[in-house]
Amino acid sequence: MIFVITWFAGLFYIPRLFIYHIEASQKTSPEKEILTKQLQMMTKRLWYIITWPSAVLAISFAIWLLMLMPGWLQQPWMHIKLAFVVLLIAYHLKNHQIFKQLQRDEVNYTSNFMRFWNEGATLILFAIVFLVILKSTFTWIFGVIGIIVLSILLMLGIKLYKRFRKRNPQA
Repeated sequence: MIFVITWFAGLFYIPRLFIYHIEASQKTSPEKEILTKQLQMMTKRLWYIITWPSAVLAISFAIWLLMLMPGWLQQPWMHIKLAFVVLLIAYHLKNHQIFKQLQRDEVNYTSNFMRFWNEGATLILFAIVFLVILKSTFTWIFGVIGIIVLSILLMLGIKLYKRFRKRNPQA
């Protein structure tokens, strides 16, 4: 469980560092170079010292647990959970691609896009935790509706924050 938590911590924080990196790339010299170098170092440490090892260990222990408890694979909720885990791994790998691009000073995304992207781990975590807690208490329809509602609330929050930043550039 600890490695799942540290994996998610890395996935929550890395897009935030991507946002700062993208915004630093729009600054003037020497601030741009100083911030970029610092952010590259921070993301590299977070990614290779915390996030990747946590992902590998969390997945390894999950496979081991499923080998010890093969009956779980017969339960429908576990199939859905594993689908979300595959989505989480895809999200992780996409973050790795973005990480590599920013390490090469290739900025291919806007900071606003990254604010939306940053919520990907939140949505996946929400889905997995509620699926595990509720299992078959509610039908999958309620779960899908919950994810959609959470997604809408997150998008509205991001849009409100963007408006706030336009009015208060120092925030």
